Amino acid sequence: MTTMPGSNAYDAIAEGYAAENETSLMNAYYERPAMLELAGDVTGRRVLDAGCGSGPLFAELRARGAVVTGVDASAGMLEQARRRLGDDADLRVADLTEPLPFPDEAFDDVVASLVLHYLEDWGPALAELRRVLRPGGRLLVSVEHPLAITLMQHKAGERPAYFGTRNRVEEWTMGGQTSRLSFWDRPLHAMTEAFTTTGFRIGVISEPPYAPEARELFPEELREISGPRFLGLLFFVLEAG
Repeated sequence: MTTMPGSNAYDAIAEGYAAENETSLMNAYYERPAMLELAGDVTGRRVLDAGCGSGPLFAELRARGAVVTGVDASAGMLEQARRRLGDDADLRVADLTEPLPFPDEAFDDVVASLVLHYLEDWGPALAELRRVLRPGGRLLVSVEHPLAITLMQHKAGERPAYFGTRNRVEEWTMGGQTSRLSFWDRPLHAMTEAFTTTGFRIGVISEPPYAPEARELFPEELREISGPRFLGLLFFVLEAG
């Protein structure tokens, strides 16, 4: 969760967020395993980690044989990534709302892990990701599940307009530092229309299970969940047309 248009709200909480990301239910035992499962065999593939944060997914993809490049709008998060990945890792400061510093068709895959929901307008970012993908290349996306957000807001006494694109601001405190993060919620149909309008074909829409070991590690968080899934994130595998 890193790309922040116009500002780098993650800089202040970079160290604390990186530590939380290592072991949290949502990141370490749900989002990351699901993204890696969808990615499959990446041996020899050129992969752009768009919004790489502190680099945990970058590290996993690299260990599986991918040639990985990471970009993030937060210099603070990239500093954490550099500590993890070493000086030889290809890491660059870049904002998904602006042109990326890569030629056309530079990558076989792009992973956009928990990043698009920070953008009000997905169109320019998706068009740029399409540009740097080879024809037939894949874009793997994870975002906050629109229904989960709507249900949480209803539970909090709010009356969100599900079918609109709406801004949500949250204050996060991690590692003793606090930042205000801005999210843009939108309905499922707006997501799929953004993908197809920018030249992607939708191959997979997934609501995956959490990792099997999570039940033992997070008994309180999963106490009211009877099955292997919960309503949290939504995943897409898209093909560049």
